[in-house]
Amino acid sequence: MHTSLLLEMASETFPDRLAVGPHDDGVTYGELAARARAGGAWLAAQGPGPLVFIGVNGMAVPTAIFASAEVARPFAPLNYRLSDEDLRRLLARTAPSVAVVDDEMMARVAGTPGVVLATRGAFEAACRDPIWRDAEKPIVDVDIAVLLFTSGTTGEPKAAVLRHRHLASYVISTVEFMHADEDEAALVSVPPYHIAGIAATLTAVYAGRRNVYLATFTPEAWVETAATEKITHAMLVPTMLARVLPLLEAGGETLPHLRALSYGGGRMPQSVIERAMRLLPNVDFANGYGLTETSSTIAVLLPEDHRAAIASDDPNVRRRLGSVGRPLPSVEIEIRGPDGARLGPGVSGEVHVRGEQIAGEYLHKTVLQDDGWFATNDSGWMDGDGYLFVEGRLDDVIVRGGENISPGEIEDVLRLHPNVADVAVLGLPDDQWGERVAAVIVAQHDAPSAAALADWVKTRLRSTKTPETWEFRAALPYNDTGKLLRRVLRQDLSRPPTAGR
Repeated sequence: MHTSLLLEMASETFPDRLAVGPHDDGVTYGELAARARAGGAWLAAQGPGPLVFIGVNGMAVPTAIFASAEVARPFAPLNYRLSDEDLRRLLARTAPSVAVVDDEMMARVAGTPGVVLATRGAFEAACRDPIWRDAEKPIVDVDIAVLLFTSGTTGEPKAAVLRHRHLASYVISTVEFMHADEDEAALVSVPPYHIAGIAATLTAVYAGRRNVYLATFTPEAWVETAATEKITHAMLVPTMLARVLPLLEAGGETLPHLRALSYGGGRMPQSVIERAMRLLPNVDFANGYGLTETSSTIAVLLPEDHRAAIASDDPNVRRRLGSVGRPLPSVEIEIRGPDGARLGPGVSGEVHVRGEQIAGEYLHKTVLQDDGWFATNDSGWMDGDGYLFVEGRLDDVIVRGGENISPGEIEDVLRLHPNVADVAVLGLPDDQWGERVAAVIVAQHDAPSAAALADWVKTRLRSTKTPETWEFRAALPYNDTGKLLRRVLRQDLSRPPTAGR
């Protein structure tokens, strides 16, 4: 199934229902489909290659996604927060291509060889122009729907390939067609180059829900928009939710229209989700786990799982708040050891996934196994009831004296300390043990001593998991989608310990 068909079905079913934008100045499904058709015709006339998008969220994003699909061109949103040099280098890799660029960002990428540049304003005007709406579109058989560049934390970014069949499979298997009520509105606050933003656009269209795009995230803008637009559904990464909660507490805002809040894209501290559930007791919370290469979510911790876990005295049920839930019915998940053998419940290994939505492909390279399984490079384990616990990237696992140590387990313990606001745990080179455990602490209230924190960990975990190196900082490095940049900390701290650290 082609993703352009999702919008076509929606526009034919509810042409006058609002699809995108504020409730007093939005665009209907019929108008969005017309703009996408015009945008596709305009794109075909500009030149060959993908439609690159460099800019903030807004009405142009869903238009560009579906305009690309209309003429079978890949949609390739780039991270505009990169340095000018990195952004130009990434853009050059898309050539030949057509790039729609926010006006104020145009100077950053001007003169890139092989790339036709157009301002966001020019693109939006073309999508409303009768000339392009009446133009003929070429028939091109290209199956790539989206190109998403990885963050490049361990090297040059890779272009993940998502084909129409992968994205359509995810949407159709997780969303009931046009099931949303007319008053429902979703707030999209992740950037356009994040898989969650792509998925939010496609699923909202298929469900018949209005999407409101936040240009750039700030907790103040998020709360204000959620209140004024009567947002019913939203998705936040854990760091965003942690920044929103203090505003809700301080201002007494309860967001009475909010019905469902999903989160994902990073490890959610259990203390944060418990706090959110207490603050918003009438909201259904869901935790979605997925990767770019899996076309978004592959496992979900449902609202009923959240309620059962927080109300339970059984530690095995309670700890599920720290899980990412169970696999979607349309996918299979296995935990495998280094030899590829499937591991049983409670045993940690690499998460593998298989299903029709799984792309497992980069430009000019597939990483799917012959039987369709995709190795995620995430470390995790499953309990006896099939709940998946993701411990982090395999690259982040600390190997101390032959023992594999999960940073997330230690971080969870340290976050329970009343004077710890944030924490990162990582492995540093050690001549004796191979790696030593280090913790970087952001304190709140009275800063605890390293000795007090070491005792805190020792009483809750094995002594081998107690950090040997402690660093105190005002903040931790995160990227704009809320992922902790351990490599930045590792590069900074990979030196012999000194007195006082």
